[in-house]
Amino acid sequence: MSVEKSPPSSPPQVGATDAGRYREASRATWISAALNLALTVVQLVVGWLAHSQSLIAHGIHSFSDLLSDFLVLYANRKGSHPADREHPYGHARVETAATLILGASLSLIGFGILWEATLRLQHVADLQPVELIALWVALATAASKEILFRYLLRVAGRLRSPMLAANAWHTRADAASALVVVAGIAGALMGWAFLDLLAAAIMGFMILRMGLKLGWESLQELIDTGLDKEKVEAIRRTLRETPGVLGLHELRTRRMAHQALVDAHVLVDPRVSVSEGHRLGECARQRVLDAHPEVADVLVHIDAEEDQTLMRSSADLPDRDVLMVQLHALLGEEAAGIERTVLHYLGNRVEADVFLAREACCDTARMAKLEQRIASQLPGAPHFRAVTLNCRIAPK
Repeated sequence: MSVEKSPPSSPPQVGATDAGRYREASRATWISAALNLALTVVQLVVGWLAHSQSLIAHGIHSFSDLLSDFLVLYANRKGSHPADREHPYGHARVETAATLILGASLSLIGFGILWEATLRLQHVADLQPVELIALWVALATAASKEILFRYLLRVAGRLRSPMLAANAWHTRADAASALVVVAGIAGALMGWAFLDLLAAAIMGFMILRMGLKLGWESLQELIDTGLDKEKVEAIRRTLRETPGVLGLHELRTRRMAHQALVDAHVLVDPRVSVSEGHRLGECARQRVLDAHPEVADVLVHIDAEEDQTLMRSSADLPDRDVLMVQLHALLGEEAAGIERTVLHYLGNRVEADVFLAREACCDTARMAKLEQRIASQLPGAPHFRAVTLNCRIAPK
């Protein structure tokens, strides 16, 4: 039997539009970085001139946002690289790692605001009076941050980028803390400084909670947590509805940044050829890719038995060389006329489709004698359940 070797498979095409995603994400992040740089300088200068410690602290907070913007730019650049030998599934997990870092930074900032508010409550009388210009700068900062948040979140949703979403929520946290500064400055101007500290404590808790949530979700992705139940069931239906697929043994999913990877064991008729089984697997794979845009690649394993116990029994059967020796013993001298043999491993037995030369098939007496020989010796064969004789007709 001749075997034509197929060309080596290429790495899965993960993130075919990564270059476009990188350009759009980078543009949004550079806009964020420019705004954060401007706000950092303005808040630090005005906070110092207006004697506003809260505005200075918020300027430092904006500087931390600037650092996170550069982290996002780096992660976007690395995540857009195509698959290579060391990273056959691409570099999208860089986004996940960056999201985890951003979540951790949000948690630290939230805890810092909460801790600072607690300390300042013990020394309300020591707070320095602030000037009115600090209030206007704080209001402008809050408005700018909110506008930037909505822009970044819209881009993150369009690109399905958790990292950009994390950066957007980082900006929202900064906008919320800017409102804390507004309340603090307004309270200081009106003589009620404790309102600033109370609002700071509340916002610190909210930011801390948000950071822990983002960090937890990123951690779940890094340990290969599967897709949610509804998406898994939708993928399962798509596979089961593929023509030629008789069932589904196992379905596994995992996230990779904005994409998902799927592994599936599908059941097909055990008597189909290797090429037909491969085609059915490719059809199932393509149907999932077409119906579920979030899926980057699908690995389909073809199973020929529905009973897992029978599958294990098939693995205990001897290799083809041993079986062919036994088959030649069954056919006797007629084994010399075998052109091709297809073996079906079904449970703990093997069925053989034997293709004989055309000359042997044309001799009915010869074929009848061969059939009688096989029928008499088959019950004693250690591994064969049935043998089917075929006449192969092909153009010369």
